[in-house]
Amino acid sequence: MDLPLRCMVSEKQCQKVCKLKKSLYGLKQSPRAWFGRFTKSMRAFGYRQSNSDHTLFLKKQHGKITALIVYVDDMIVTGNDPEEIKALQNYLSREFEMKDLGPLKYFIGIEVSRSSEGIFLSQRKYALDLLQETRMSGCQPVNTPIEEGLKLCVEPNQVSTDKGRYQRLVGRLMYLVHTRPDLAYALSVVSQYMHNPGEQHMNAVMRILRYLKNALGKGILFAKNVDHQNIEVYTDAD
Repeated sequence: MDLPLRCMVSEKQCQKVCKLKKSLYGLKQSPRAWFGRFTKSMRAFGYRQSNSDHTLFLKKQHGKITALIVYVDDMIVTGNDPEEIKALQNYLSREFEMKDLGPLKYFIGIEVSRSSEGIFLSQRKYALDLLQETRMSGCQPVNTPIEEGLKLCVEPNQVSTDKGRYQRLVGRLMYLVHTRPDLAYALSVVSQYMHNPGEQHMNAVMRILRYLKNALGKGILFAKNVDHQNIEVYTDAD
């Protein structure tokens, strides 16, 4: 690895590098070095790195598109060009030590299942783990994520709660919004009190967990043969 910044060495030794006595895992330089090497290889194979998400690589040719997204050392390849997908898999296998795990089933906490209706995304296991960690597996379920007409505020003499636990819980719940837009409003309310949560705010978070117990298997269905450019929106009068 490169010498760390401000390392006290003489001018003659400046060109030297460090010999590692431990594995690269855990060192700050390793993800950068790996991703730099991976990016270089993808560009060499004709892929363009997305400006909006640097972990996304795209290739468009003959009116077809192939996409690859990488998270540390896990990646998804998709697109409507089977030949290019196969060529990419072969290329990556030559460049790196890789294993093809087949059709996508699970990725960073998101479960993927296919049926005649389409592709269904859910985070059931993630939600179950969260309920177990918070000891809410046996809680009484509720039908809505937030009480109707609930008005939260910061009161001068409010009963305090564990700030770290509150922030961790809200953070863990926010990750669920990827496949659970039904939690978005309730979480937008409780996340406003991260800096100074009280007992009433923690109770609101616990209600979200109780709602989760009631609707563990909910998710997003990408239906077959549907024009996904048409978006349906439901709104209240205001």
